[in-house]
Amino acid sequence: MTPSAAETIAISSSGLAVTVSTLGAELQSIQDAAGNDLMWNGDPAVWSGRAPILFPIVGELAGGRCRVDGKDYALSRHGFARRRLFAIEARTPDAVTLRLVEDDESLAVYPFAFVLDITFSVAGSRLDVVAALTNPSDVPLPASFGYHPAFLWPLPGAGDRDGHAIRFDQPETAPIRRLDVHGLVVPEPRENPVVGDLLVLRDELFTDDALVFDQLASRAVTYGGNGGPSIRVEFPEMPDLGIWTKPGAGYVCIEPWQGHADPVGYDGEFAAKPGVVTVAPGETRLFAMGITVEATDPV
Repeated sequence: MTPSAAETIAISSSGLAVTVSTLGAELQSIQDAAGNDLMWNGDPAVWSGRAPILFPIVGELAGGRCRVDGKDYALSRHGFARRRLFAIEARTPDAVTLRLVEDDESLAVYPFAFVLDITFSVAGSRLDVVAALTNPSDVPLPASFGYHPAFLWPLPGAGDRDGHAIRFDQPETAPIRRLDVHGLVVPEPRENPVVGDLLVLRDELFTDDALVFDQLASRAVTYGGNGGPSIRVEFPEMPDLGIWTKPGAGYVCIEPWQGHADPVGYDGEFAAKPGVVTVAPGETRLFAMGITVEATDPV
């Protein structure tokens, strides 16, 4: 049954208190054992998001069109899941599973049956988020999926913004991609601002929107400043990563993706788009992200 109103759900462990909204299955807050709030508060005067779920696309489509079997469907940036009410499928004190399935509204813009279950669970100082995309139909299901959590910049007790950085698990030497004014991936590679394995955060990195890592060696990063808590984000099945903020804002988004925005000029079928995966009939594909709060170690 489709819920009629959004609900905020609290789950907790010995080290974390987490809230999640059924609207968009969006993570609302993470608080560590010391009571520090670690996530952006969704101030609509700056950016109303906190951690939207990106489905069935990541980023922008060329012309806002999703082409399926030669027919174009209008699908807006990051897809529709972030604006839909999810049903509560299961719930315990330390975990909750939220579910979204196709309906007439989704079929009008994305003509596929699907079951999207997103499970949030906490243990100690770790939050695990696992999205399970199931294809209940007898035709292949093409999709992209992404996470978009916004962490405070600066983090509490970690000094000012200038001291914050993201450390990758591996040296990142491949060129990155940038977006044009329409949010599409520019084909020419751009210089990678990571030095070795370290990206020192500064506002001017984001004057041209997000940093798009589509040749990523790492499957985990650690974000922090000078003291205070640091945050490790793991994404073992996700090949792409976006890092984004609005220059001067109080957050930085660390975004594991399966797929990314259309390349400039892309005019092909959605299923053939770079980064789109296909779930076979009756099969399930998992997209996992782990967030661990590490007490006082700086990056």
